[in-house]
Amino acid sequence: MKKGIRNTAVLFTITWLSILLLACGNQATTPAAGAEDSKAATEATETTETTTAAEETNEGETRVFKDWTGHEVEVPVNPKRVIYHGEVTGDLLALGVVPVGILRQDGTVYDDQVAQAEDVGFPISVEKALALNPDLIIFSNSDETQYDQIAKVAPTVTFDSFGSIEDRMRILGDLLNKKQEAEDWITAHQKATEEMWKQLHENGLKEEETASVFTMYPGNRLFVMAGAGLPQLLYGKDGLKPTAEIQKVLDEDMGFVEISTEKLSEFAGDRIFILDPVTDDAKQSTKELLDSSIWKNLPAVKEGKVYRFNIVKASSDALSREWLLQELPKQMIQ
Repeated sequence: MKKGIRNTAVLFTITWLSILLLACGNQATTPAAGAEDSKAATEATETTETTTAAEETNEGETRVFKDWTGHEVEVPVNPKRVIYHGEVTGDLLALGVVPVGILRQDGTVYDDQVAQAEDVGFPISVEKALALNPDLIIFSNSDETQYDQIAKVAPTVTFDSFGSIEDRMRILGDLLNKKQEAEDWITAHQKATEEMWKQLHENGLKEEETASVFTMYPGNRLFVMAGAGLPQLLYGKDGLKPTAEIQKVLDEDMGFVEISTEKLSEFAGDRIFILDPVTDDAKQSTKELLDSSIWKNLPAVKEGKVYRFNIVKASSDALSREWLLQELPKQMIQ
């Protein structure tokens, strides 16, 4: 489950419950769109010269954009009707772009901003996408089967949603004709992040303290987050450090890893962050974990250095990151 090989099918189950783990896999295990969607896509291609969507797409200037997985796509210079299918919708919103279609996840910090956006489903529905008359589709997945189907609807580019927030914002800024907005956001974000860590260090956080992030998945499965979501903030400049075991996961370019509860002590840091899941069975598994003797004997637990966040809100997109910069000090400063 390395960064460049996304198993969307497996991880979307986690991410649908915890938006952090979406899209890390290979096309062999990713469900393709149904036959109905394929038919819709074919029909769209055959009638493209006469459809309103095509007319809108061809208006204005275009340019060639090379995407994450190497496609060279002719895209509008100034896209107006964007579908974003992935887990970092807040990146686009931070740039002032409200997609007409999204992969909906309720409970985010930006729910109100996407209230009118159409949910295009998982896997992405070609029929729903077609109905929205998009002039650009941004697809956070490397599944070529799905890509080939939705690329018949509108210019489609793949996008690495597990990249650093700075890389993502610059790529989207370029793609969406929002370069200055992207640079302004990055500058403001870096300043706010530095100020947050300064505040935390002034209130007891030591320079070399380590941190670990855990979450439970249905089926009583325990995951350590490493290179995706909240850890991207925690392990950044001036922040906390990964433990030695988590560093090994990062060195392998993995976003997360599943472990047994017996290995908790090997991964647990000086401070522990729990991402509370969505489903009732995962919530029950979390309660059982926190009631266990293994958990209660961890140094961070004994010292009261455990922090809990809603897994949907503590995501990796730009607006969730802004929220986290406010919420971390509230929990960590006693």
